[in-house]
Amino acid sequence: MAVEASTPSLDHARHLLRTLPLVDGHNDLPWVIHSNAQAVKSVKRYDLSRLHPESDTDIPRLKAGMVSAQFWAAFVPSLVDQPARMTLELIDIIRQIPDAYPDVFIKGEAALDIARAKRLGKIASFMTVEGGVGLENSLSPLRVWHAAGVRLMTLCHNETLDWVDSATDAPRHGGLTKFGEAVVLELNRLGIIVDLAHTSPRVMHQVLDLSRAPVLFSHNNAFSLCDHPRNAPDDVLDRIRAKKSVIMATFVPDFISQASRDWARPLKDNFGKSSFLVNHDEAIAEQTRRMGPQPRATLKQLCHHIEYFVSRTGLNHVGIGSDFFGGATPEGLEDVSRFPYLIAELVERGWSDEAIAKIASGNFIRLFKAVERTGKALADVEPPRTGRIEDYDGV
Repeated sequence: MAVEASTPSLDHARHLLRTLPLVDGHNDLPWVIHSNAQAVKSVKRYDLSRLHPESDTDIPRLKAGMVSAQFWAAFVPSLVDQPARMTLELIDIIRQIPDAYPDVFIKGEAALDIARAKRLGKIASFMTVEGGVGLENSLSPLRVWHAAGVRLMTLCHNETLDWVDSATDAPRHGGLTKFGEAVVLELNRLGIIVDLAHTSPRVMHQVLDLSRAPVLFSHNNAFSLCDHPRNAPDDVLDRIRAKKSVIMATFVPDFISQASRDWARPLKDNFGKSSFLVNHDEAIAEQTRRMGPQPRATLKQLCHHIEYFVSRTGLNHVGIGSDFFGGATPEGLEDVSRFPYLIAELVERGWSDEAIAKIASGNFIRLFKAVERTGKALADVEPPRTGRIEDYDGV
C-alpha cells in the first residue's frame, strides 16, 4: 500500500470512520479465492492475512480502509456447468472467512451485527448470492441459502435467465416471469434483501411495484452520466425515494467514465459485457496499440455519480458498493484501503458529517432493518413458496 501525505480532509474522514460504520455492499473476493488454483477453495490457504498485490482485497487493506461491514458475493457466471454446486462452493468460502480469522471478522446475519462489529473493532462478514442461476429454476434453494446465512440476493448477473431479464443481455420475458415474481416474494418472506443491480430497467420497475420491502441496487451508477446498460436510468432513480430503497455507487471504471466506456466498446458485446470465462489480455493489448491507453476513471468522477444520485433520490437513499474483484479500478480507488479517500473527497465537496454518516452506512442499515421487519411479519402469515419454474410458467 502506498503511503500518501495526510490532508485535513483525509484526517477528518478517518476521524469520522473511527466512530461511524462503513458498509461496502459488494465485493467479489470469494470468486478470486475460488479461481485461485493454489488456494483449492480454502480461505486459509489463500491467506487473507497477507497483502495480495495482484488483487485488491485482503485483511491489511480492509483494516486500512476502515471497513466495518463487508457484503461478500457468491458470484457464479450464468453459463457455467453445475451452477448450484458452484453457488454452494462460493457460500462455503464466505462462511470460512470469519471462522478462519475470528480476530478480524464476525459472522454477519442481521443489521444489528454491523454496530456490534464496530463496537468490537471487527468487520461484519455478510453473505450474498449474485445471480439466481444457482437456483436451477427451483424455489427451494432460497430457504437453504437463507439458513446458511445469505441475506442479500442479486436476481441475475450478465445474462438473462429463464425467469428474469438482465440489463446486459437480450430480454426474453418482458421483465420477470411468474416464477421470477415468486422468487421476489419469497425473498421478502425470508427477510433477504432483493438486489436489482444487474437487472433490466423493466425488471427494476416491476420489482419496485411488486416487492413488499425496500429493494437495493448494490453496485450501479447513473446512466445519465455514463451510458453503460448496467447503470440505472433516471426513471428508475426517481422511484427509489418512494420505495424507501437505496442505490450504491460502484467503482467499476466502465460504469463511471464515459471515456473509459467508449474506449472499451470494441472489446465488449452490444450489451457492454465481456465473458468472465475468456482471457481478454490480447484484445486489450491490441486496442491499446490502436487507441492508446484506456482513459482512467477517477474517484472524483465517482463522486459526480454520488451527487447525481442525491439530486434524483434524496440524501437518504445512497450508499457505497465497490464491486472490487481484482480487475481494473479507478484512479484513487485502487483497492479496499482507499475508502477513507472517498469520504475525504466528499468532505472536500462540503458534505456534512451527518450526510456522510448516511451514505457510509446509515441508509443501508435502515433498509436492512426494514427488510428484516417485513420478513418477520410475512413469515407469520405466509407459507413458504415451493415448486419449480414449470409450476409457475408452464414450461
